[in-house]
Amino acid sequence: MNQMLRKPGGAEPLYQSVKRFIVDRIRSGDWPVDHRVPSETELTRDFGVSRMTVHRALRELSGEGLLTRVQGVGTFVAAGKAQSSPLEIRNIAEEIRARGHTHTSDVRLLRQEPAKGRAARHLGLPDGAPVFHSLMLHRENGIPVQLEERYVNPAVAPDYLDQDFSRVTPNEYLMQAVSPDQVEHLIEAVAPNAATRRLLKIDAREPCLLLERRTWARGAVVTWARLTHPGSRYRLGETFAHRP
Repeated sequence: MNQMLRKPGGAEPLYQSVKRFIVDRIRSGDWPVDHRVPSETELTRDFGVSRMTVHRALRELSGEGLLTRVQGVGTFVAAGKAQSSPLEIRNIAEEIRARGHTHTSDVRLLRQEPAKGRAARHLGLPDGAPVFHSLMLHRENGIPVQLEERYVNPAVAPDYLDQDFSRVTPNEYLMQAVSPDQVEHLIEAVAPNAATRRLLKIDAREPCLLLERRTWARGAVVTWARLTHPGSRYRLGETFAHRP
């Protein structure tokens, strides 16, 4: 690996030289998708520049969608930001498989608890009423791309806690169990808290995209979900016909 490195030179800023080296390796095919790029320590040593210089180069390339940085694991060549439609109810597992990638997920929380605050208001339930609460971490090729926190109305989906969500996603189960007749989507950029950053393996400076979704069936709210995506790994987009 080190034989491929060359020190930056010329009039351009040092961090730009580091960026150019990495981009050249990616575009030449030397570093394919999911290739682990040299660490900050390795690049600092081989280029003879400061760690701050290397950190800026990697940070900017991550923001441009060329690299994916996974905290505690390393930096990898990105396949391009995953994209989801904000106008449809999509199953993230199907989205990932449609891209030819592997979906895995962890169940971090699955329980009944009293409804409180925003959860109670969004589900249209009184404070203290029973509600189902789940927390799922979804990965694409082993890299976290979505943290799914979901509250479910037990009266509408009473079997929710009995499902094996290692085999079927909550979205997939609910779409089969209760066909929604109304959907609300709200999208915003957020600064994730420490727990979210830890699960998504991102640093404190990375913003996230938050999609809040509520669905109704037969006049009752079925579920309120908060879907948090690392900004450097995900985007929301849609193409549609315009009728003047």
